[in-house]
Parts: sequence; structure tokens; C-alpha cells
Amino acid sequence: MRENVALLILDVQIAPFAREKYDGIKLYNGEQLINNIALLIEKARLANIPIIYTQHTAGDNTPMGKGKPAWEIHPRIKPQEGDLVIFKNCVDPFYKTSLNEKLKALGVNELVITGIKTELAVDTCCRCAYSLGYKNILVSDGHSTFDSGILTAEQIIAHHNELIEGQAPFKEMGFAQLKKGVEVEF
Repeated sequence: MRENVALLILDVQIAPFAREKYDGIKLYNGEQLINNIALLIEKARLANIPIIYTQHTAGDNTPMGKGKPAWEIHPRIKPQEGDLVIFKNCVDPFYKTSLNEKLKALGVNELVITGIKTELAVDTCCRCAYSLGYKNILVSDGHSTFDSGILTAEQIIAHHNELIEGQAPFKEMGFAQLKKGVEVEF
């Protein structure tokens, strides 16, 4: 068991999975994403590693308003007693939240990062956590997004994995080490 590490699950809420019903846009590899995160949660629980969720909260009159059905964390990976849930209202999970303080109180200096959306919360978290001094592991198959008007979700994920890890020959300048979910050990 490694000490000083936490599993961070960013914005894995009902809304991204339900979006297809409203506008036909499907979350890329949604079922596999949930399976991968569930496996990481199981590993973290067995190793007694802290599990921290962020829950994006928008205006009260939106589907992502606090307490609305789409705002809830996906039921297959819902928090259990003792897990931390951090509410946030922008892409940066550290901005105007207690996340950094909670991590410091737990003695955490390494994060295993998963979540939705790759190009927003996931990318921002990796960069901000790095700037705050955290060692990061980005689970390469543990984050997802949607097709954009320019790139497919698969291209967005591949692009951000490469950028976040750092490009050869400058990998030491990356914001996180990449690992597949099955490779992550706590």
C-alpha cells in the first residue's frame, strides 16, 4: 500500500450520461469509463486510500443545479460514508473550493485523476494540481468527453493524454504520468 495518495474522481455525474437522450451527443466510451473508475474505487477501498469526488454545480434553474437528478454522481460509483465530495462551479476543482486544504489535511501529495470532461476539468485539474506541488497519475482510460465540431472524443482524449504527460523528449516537463486503470496500484 502506498501512503499519501488519493483517488480523485472529477464530475462523473448523471448529466454527461443522459445527454444523448436530449441532443443525441453520446459520451465517448461511457460504459467502459464507469467500469474503469469502479475498478479504481475497489482498489482504493481495499488499500484504504481516500476517495474524493468533485461535483460540478451550475445555476439552480439548470439541469446541473444542486439537488437536480442530472447533478447526482453516477449511481454505479456513488460515494460511500467516509468519501469526500467537493462541490465546484467552474472547471478548476481547486478554485474557490476546499479541495487543496482537504488533501493537505489528509497528507496527500499524489493524485490518481479520473473524470469528465477531458479538455476541461481533467486537463485543468492536472495542471493546477501540478502547480500546487502534487505528483499526478492521469488514468489514460479513466477520463472521457464528447465529440466537438472539430475533433472526435477519441482524438481529444489522445491529444490531452499526450499533452498532459509531456511530449518526447520533454516528458519530464509533463503534468502527470499516464497509466491505464488496470496498471494503477495503491
